[in-house]
Amino acid sequence: MKVILLQDVKSQGKKGDIINVSDGYARNFLFTKGLAVEATQKNLNDVKLKKANEEKVAAQELAAAKETAGQLESMEITVHIKAGADGKTFGSVSSKEIAEAVKEQKGTELDKKKIVLKDPIKALGDYRIPVKLHPSVTGEFTLHVVQE
Repeated sequence: MKVILLQDVKSQGKKGDIINVSDGYARNFLFTKGLAVEATQKNLNDVKLKKANEEKVAAQELAAAKETAGQLESMEITVHIKAGADGKTFGSVSSKEIAEAVKEQKGTELDKKKIVLKDPIKALGDYRIPVKLHPSVTGEFTLHVVQE
């Protein structure tokens, strides 16, 4: 019997796959657990439409990420931090503070989890800050860390 998997099934296949299984396995396990549906013409069309819709949404997300990356390239953000007379800073600048500064200065909402910092910034100066907008799109902007 041909079935369409609704979820990943160990040793059978991934979600959306069309597989051939025995009638008993399909009726007694896959259908009762809600893991699969019979591969009728209607169900095949539903899966096809669903895949097309998911591809369309993914393309829109990618386009939006590329547009945002283009906007970030020209963006310059300034963050003030307390520092001593010799330029030694008290504390550091984290991704949370950077996200708040971007929202405050440019009105752009950035998720602090998408800002890629190896370590918090602990010195005055200019930095290029990468932002992971999409698995295949990373934008960067300039951050100026100045003394308060």
